[in-house]
Amino acid sequence: MLNKLKSETEIVLRHIEVIKAVMQHQPIGILKLSEIMDIPSHKIRYSLKVLEQLGYIMASQSGAVATPKAADLMENLDTQADELIDLLKKIKAAAES
Repeated sequence: MLNKLKSETEIVLRHIEVIKAVMQHQPIGILKLSEIMDIPSHKIRYSLKVLEQLGYIMASQSGAVATPKAADLMENLDTQADELIDLLKKIKAAAES
């Protein structure tokens, strides 16, 4: 039951790491991101596609660049992560009861 949640969480983590790398190295292409992050280029391509669809990055002739929405996400990431941690603690507590 939680395997899907774990898998999705791992993908979200990769997306966040890609956003951070784009913000640090923009503009940047798929191959350079793949090299920097040591992640296969097909996974980087997928993350960039998803992040572009969500409005966190945009493509340019020189490579991916972050949007203001990416900066907003990173500013609020701690709060959102804490909310998820609280929910996971409730799941764990339910299992222990």
